[in-house]
Amino acid sequence: MNFARTFALGAIAGLLFAGIVAASPGRADEVEVSVDNFTYNPQQITVKAGTTVVWINHDDIPHTVTSKTGVFRSKALDTDDKFSFTFATPGTFLYFCALHPHMTGSIVVEANAGK
Repeated sequence: MNFARTFALGAIAGLLFAGIVAASPGRADEVEVSVDNFTYNPQQITVKAGTTVVWINHDDIPHTVTSKTGVFRSKALDTDDKFSFTFATPGTFLYFCALHPHMTGSIVVEANAGK
């Protein structure tokens, strides 16, 4: 294969790849909750439907993220482990640590009018 043809095919492949990347849907919103010193921080957050909440355990002991209504439940999260859940429907979601029930938090999910 000659250089000009190889270059042209490479350029076409690059343009096709760029078009695929540009056409990919944007990443959904993501909000982080820190688990540290036996607390969820922030303890209460308000997000739009479609948002993914990521809990990260920064404590040196395990914790869970457990919905009071059973909507979501993490495994025991060791130090630096993460758990995520995408909230698709509006409502208030209360949660706690199954290992330390005094640890509580809440997620208020509002309707996403833009979608």
